[in-house]
Amino acid sequence: METKTLVMTIAIFAIVLSVSAQEKGTFTDSRDGKVYKTVKIGTQTWMAENLAFKAPSGCWAYDNIQSNVTICGYLYDWETAKKACPVGWHLPTDDEWTLLTTYLGGDSIAGRKLKSTFYWKNPDPTTTNSSGFTAIPGGNRMLDGNYNMIGLWGYWWSSTENYSDNTTDYAWFRWMYYNLSEISSYYQHKERGLSVRCIKD
Repeated sequence: METKTLVMTIAIFAIVLSVSAQEKGTFTDSRDGKVYKTVKIGTQTWMAENLAFKAPSGCWAYDNIQSNVTICGYLYDWETAKKACPVGWHLPTDDEWTLLTTYLGGDSIAGRKLKSTFYWKNPDPTTTNSSGFTAIPGGNRMLDGNYNMIGLWGYWWSSTENYSDNTTDYAWFRWMYYNLSEISSYYQHKERGLSVRCIKD
């Protein structure tokens, strides 16, 4: 019993230490005055919210309902996503995503440390958001203009293209699912609408 109590105490202490070690802050986008939460995870500083900058084109509110932007941010096609982050920030490469997930223990468990404890429908009970990243399930906009998976899936672009099948129509992205502890990578057509998380230069 004493050993079990000691292990639990150490585990709780480690979690508290991890959270207290985070460097949290804010950033104001001079283009529209929106204030974003930020968090330093390892050597990287990320926005702790999905980007919500209204680009002139290639950017949509989920289901064309503006109130969805408040929580989920906008969905962007890939070309727009590459240019949407404010000065001093950029769309992360696939390697930068990998650096993040490796720091958090690898793809198989990083999702639980990245996902918000709110907004996900029937979430994985191991979700902690211990990283402070606060991943939100913003869903996606499909090629036919329809929207799906809000509350269930989160999809975030990387700036890295995928050249499979001898085409330049695809780019890599990261995704998380509501009841899984992992974060996965795959490639998607560049004209799909996905969320954006900016990383500091």
